[in-house]
Amino acid sequence: MKLFVFGDSYVDTGNYFTSPSYKLPYGITFPGKPSGRFSDGRVLTDYVASFLNIKSPRPYSLKKSSELQYGMNFAYGGTGVFHTLIDGPNMTVQIDTFEKLIQQNVYTKPDLQSSISLVSAAGNDYLKFFVKNGRSTKGVSKFTASLVKQLSLNLKRIQSLGINKIAIVLLEPIGCLPIATENTSYEKCNGTLNTVAMNHNHLLLQAVEELNKEIGKSVFVTLDLFNSFLSTIASMQRNHEANSTLMNPLQPCCVGVSSSYYCGSVDEKGAKKYSVCDKPGLSFYWNNFHPSQNGWHAVYKRVQSSLRKIEDKNL
Repeated sequence: MKLFVFGDSYVDTGNYFTSPSYKLPYGITFPGKPSGRFSDGRVLTDYVASFLNIKSPRPYSLKKSSELQYGMNFAYGGTGVFHTLIDGPNMTVQIDTFEKLIQQNVYTKPDLQSSISLVSAAGNDYLKFFVKNGRSTKGVSKFTASLVKQLSLNLKRIQSLGINKIAIVLLEPIGCLPIATENTSYEKCNGTLNTVAMNHNHLLLQAVEELNKEIGKSVFVTLDLFNSFLSTIASMQRNHEANSTLMNPLQPCCVGVSSSYYCGSVDEKGAKKYSVCDKPGLSFYWNNFHPSQNGWHAVYKRVQSSLRKIEDKNL
């Protein structure tokens, strides 16, 4: 059983060497030091791997021939389906890299037939869209259609390379990310942005249904991050209201000391320009964009039933 991972920082476990994820305070919960995960600890990939009873697959940038038995992680923080605000390998390039490994017989047909793929992309595509359009949603539905169309082609391509079980994440409620709620002092989610995510997911669910129909069996399974985030946030909000010592789930654990700094920032003298909450284990968000390990664990528990569908196909 191997796991092949494509996408962005929600599933990257160490491919982006020059990112903050390789600096403190990232990784303080697990593995105890920065490891290239965009969190204080484990991310979605780690939980999916544990569900499959394997070790988290090795990041492609750190690949060693001795550690190929669990698959490979091609995901790269900040990237998307298309080109994004960072210069990293988008999903097409990640799949190209995977294809080269197959051509080099690093992975064989039987290897792939018993493998699973995890795909998480689109958040950074929307980030670029909104940065370029001055936060306006004008033209966003056309953008969503082109995005889902390309994502669908990517999924089909992963399947055509020999993987018969593919889990694709639905877009999270982007209006609940701290970057979108800080202007309300982390009090409420941005409904307009969440509607964009809902429309994206609606189209993606249709595309996945069509792909499964085309192939004649359910190769593709969706992991509903949208509702998993919302229901986790709602239950944490209720707990926070009942006990104010618990964290407001919309508030990030790690933040820059001012708007010119971010989680992991240091000044030219090396002094840290960020603060970390007392108990990351009580937070939902680690920073402005990413869940903490605690957040990911709660989300993972809510998508487990979908992961079981993949496992059933394995029997």
